[in-house]
Amino acid sequence: MLKLSSTQADFQQQLQALLAFETAQDPAVDSAVAAICDDVKARGDAAVLEYTNRFDRMQAASMAELTLSREQLEAAWQRLPAEVQQALSGAAERVRRYHEKQLAHSWSYEDEDGTLLGQQVTALDRVGIYVPGGKAAYPSSVLMNAMPAKVAGVGEIIMVVPTPQGERNDLVLAAAFIAGVDKVFTCGGAQAVAALAYGTETIPQVDKITGPGNAYVAAAKRRVFGVVGIDMVAGPSEILVICDGNTPADWIAMDLFSQAEHDEIAQAILLCPSAEYIAEVEASIAKLLPTMPRRAIIEASLGNRGALIQVRDLAEACEIANYIAPEHLELSVADPDAACRCCVMPVPSSWAVSPRKAWATTVQAPTTCCPPAAPHALPARWACTTSRNAPA
Repeated sequence: MLKLSSTQADFQQQLQALLAFETAQDPAVDSAVAAICDDVKARGDAAVLEYTNRFDRMQAASMAELTLSREQLEAAWQRLPAEVQQALSGAAERVRRYHEKQLAHSWSYEDEDGTLLGQQVTALDRVGIYVPGGKAAYPSSVLMNAMPAKVAGVGEIIMVVPTPQGERNDLVLAAAFIAGVDKVFTCGGAQAVAALAYGTETIPQVDKITGPGNAYVAAAKRRVFGVVGIDMVAGPSEILVICDGNTPADWIAMDLFSQAEHDEIAQAILLCPSAEYIAEVEASIAKLLPTMPRRAIIEASLGNRGALIQVRDLAEACEIANYIAPEHLELSVADPDAACRCCVMPVPSSWAVSPRKAWATTVQAPTTCCPPAAPHALPARWACTTSRNAPA
């Protein structure tokens, strides 16, 4: 894992090299995705079945084998231990409550000349959610995509999730059950995105597609945009942690792992003024890494794009954080008001606030540079997670 210091003469150049990532479309990926999308549009179920068998190493004879009923989802839920059910239900309830605050409402008024003006808010009829299921399975992706749709009043939620070699994840399927997903198809990749966009004999056409995926999924979403709506074309996962050196080093190591485990091109960075503490975190990484189920991916991610950076002080850490503008920004400091005021603003009503640990709070917020905030009260030791894609 790269170690840097902001006092190095070439620090800016090294930081730019660390952050460099080719965001241009890959012609080879785009070409392959274009062929798959065209084929699914032309041949429907037959093409979806063919690509799913090829890419996921399956031997399904019909789309019926790739279709899960609500009864099968409920069975997955029933197989979970009681404590896991409780955790999943609690997470779903928290997501639901948050999105209820976001609900848009219809309104109208009559102006001076009698003209009726207003806004009519109507939920989409049907949405498709893409849930990763290849290198890793994330029930959180189910909840964060399905629950907002459910709260908004979407008529039908269709979920696609790859199941390589036919391996199904009970947590993902149980999350679909409690989130109210109506239909689940065990297919993924560009073929699943195309099926949702164009519709097949079995998979109904949707109005919008949301959810993360690999480069092929992103390229497919980009290609079908306009035929259907999409949420965004996401890049690699990122986390940047600003720490004052007082948090247990094992915690920070695990927080870096939380995004590094996504894939080999994810990025995890620590900014801290203390060289001694950075060494502690480095030792924690070495200690904990062998115990991680996704060790190989974390190791590659940290080796490819990770960094431990010593800064002069926390004010400089904030400047660097604003320059990087990471997907997730975590503040693990005793006094975020004094140390990182430009990173933590008074929390507007459109931001999400939720407990992260016993002492921590997660905040969804934009990471563009913001003006200094007015004094405000925050509990000690907040961890703030920020996203470019959150409401400004």
